[in-house]
Amino acid sequence: MAIADDLKKTLTDPTPLYFAAGTADLAVQQAKKVPELIEQLRAEAPARIEAVKNTDPKAVQDAVTAKVAEVFGAIDPKKIGETAQDLALRGVGVAAEYAVRAKETYDKVAEHGEQAVRAWRGEVSEEIVDIAVVVEPRPEPKAETEPAAEPAAEAAADEQPAAKKPAARRSTAKKAVVAADDAS
Repeated sequence: MAIADDLKKTLTDPTPLYFAAGTADLAVQQAKKVPELIEQLRAEAPARIEAVKNTDPKAVQDAVTAKVAEVFGAIDPKKIGETAQDLALRGVGVAAEYAVRAKETYDKVAEHGEQAVRAWRGEVSEEIVDIAVVVEPRPEPKAETEPAAEPAAEAAADEQPAAKKPAARRSTAKKAVVAADDAS
């Protein structure tokens, strides 16, 4: 049963689809920046090419040789084992940190994708619905839904004109709407 439940959960989980939609939406946003970057590269390219042409290859070779000699001169053969073990432990820690970051990024992109899909469909976000529920007044129960169990209440309702009772409810509802509008 656990395998069937896992399979059902996997097949009904929309998060990967939201991730794909979020990735596509972010790609479109980045693609809109490409023409501006091309213009910037076109403007900077002649100066960079000229700098490479004017660079002396002998000076670059001397600088690289000096750096390599400095790195190899700093290596102590006795500490290589300790350094290798230390690097391996750091690597495990870094891999775990990257895994956590990847999951966080995946969740953020999936959330962005969900919002993008809602925008594409023209749906309102859940936050707006939650705010609307808080701001809107609660509807009062209608007269048809009230139980007819109390004969005294029915007799009192029969004696009063029907137009006055709903009018009072409307004014109360209007006051609640005005109060809600004033609060926002």
